[in-house]
Amino acid sequence: MTAPCPDEPALLARARGGDREAFSVLVSRHASAILSAAWRIVGERAEAEDVAQETFLAAFRALPGFREEARFATWLYRIAVNKCRDRLRARAASPEREARAERDGDAPPPEPVGESVEHRSPEELMLERQRTASLERAIGRLPSLYREAFVLRHVEGLSYDDMSEALGVDGSTLRMRVYKARAQLSRELAGVFS
Repeated sequence: MTAPCPDEPALLARARGGDREAFSVLVSRHASAILSAAWRIVGERAEAEDVAQETFLAAFRALPGFREEARFATWLYRIAVNKCRDRLRARAASPEREARAERDGDAPPPEPVGESVEHRSPEELMLERQRTASLERAIGRLPSLYREAFVLRHVEGLSYDDMSEALGVDGSTLRMRVYKARAQLSRELAGVFS
């Protein structure tokens, strides 16, 4: 997660006053991070896009009550995670929908990693895509509380303090969830990354 931009407090103040253009700038700054987190938590691009849209709509409506004790990005993550939880609960209530989601689920595109694409062979690129797809599927199989914590920590790069603020859970509990997520992923992916 990136540090707040110097003019973010000014944008927030304008957005609180009803300035939709200022809020639009805030959305554009945070949209990709919120979409990425939602995609990895719910596992479907279309649903993640809906979650991101619902997140920003809810944020706009609740903006007058936003306490600047938390960073704006952390507050957005909290809203997004709650929207993801709602989606996952609704999915669990509909078993045929859950089965379709697992069968048709799409993985987020791999994040760029160090070396540029043009310096790797087609075999290396294919192996990286396979590993990324295996990792994304394994993340999708984590219990939801572990998946949320893992995604916020290792994909989105939030600190444990920011995670605690976003999820409303103490840091030691989050550390344990991340540890258990990593342990499960290590077991599942032992053969893939060796």
